[in-house]
Amino acid sequence: MSEKQISVTQVRSAIGQKPKARGTLRALGLGRIGKTNTLPDRPEVRGMLNRVPHLIEISESGE
Repeated sequence: MSEKQISVTQVRSAIGQKPKARGTLRALGLGRIGKTNTLPDRPEVRGMLNRVPHLIEISESGE
C-alpha cells in the first residue's frame, strides 16, 4: 500500500517573499534553489504546494 510520491524542486529564491511563503518552503523541506524533496501525494501537501507555485517545480512519480 504505497502512496504516490511527488518530487518538489525549488527554482526561485524566497528572498522578498511573504513570511507565509517562506515558512511553507521550509515546511516542504526546501530552502535553497535547486534543493529537491520527495513528499507523499496527500491533500495537505497539495495545499502547501498551491501556496508557492511560483517558487517550485513539481514532478509526479508513480510508485
